[in-house]
Amino acid sequence: MDDVYIRKVCGGDKEAFRYFVTKYKDMAFSIAVSVVKDQFIAEEIVQDAFLKAYKGLGSFHKKSSFSTWFYRIVINEAFMKLKKLKREIVSFGEESNADIEDEGAYSSMKEEEQTYLINRTLESLPPKESLALRLFYLQEENIKEVSELTGWSESNVKVILFRARKHMFEVLREIINAEF
Repeated sequence: MDDVYIRKVCGGDKEAFRYFVTKYKDMAFSIAVSVVKDQFIAEEIVQDAFLKAYKGLGSFHKKSSFSTWFYRIVINEAFMKLKKLKREIVSFGEESNADIEDEGAYSSMKEEEQTYLINRTLESLPPKESLALRLFYLQEENIKEVSELTGWSESNVKVILFRARKHMFEVLREIINAEF
């Protein structure tokens, strides 16, 4: 279906690009927020990415799917924006060896509470870790697809995912112990 709309846009039908905006805006926003941790900046990144995609659609060679090509633009824009802002990653202080007081605390929470905790934890992680976890677990992309989207090697994706899971557990444990 993407190919049909690519041909329409390249043929001069500017309104056909709405299809891409409607189809890909949510995932693009999710990716951008994973990296920059700010909704307003993420919205700006998504707008810039759509503009770049629109202007560059004629040079899209279909070596990969449109979504992979577009999400790569979003990721690049997000990391460029992050670099431009020179935003520092929040440090969470000393590591705590304390275990979660109630091992069943997380499993007994309602789905909305779990979603809130997961999103809050992802916001606390460094951009690469947050992005890798979101793509692999929430968007269910495989290692190869994450590698294509991010430009990282497959072995680097595996290392980032390993570290991100460990880091996420530590942050999640801190949040649960602090709030519950």
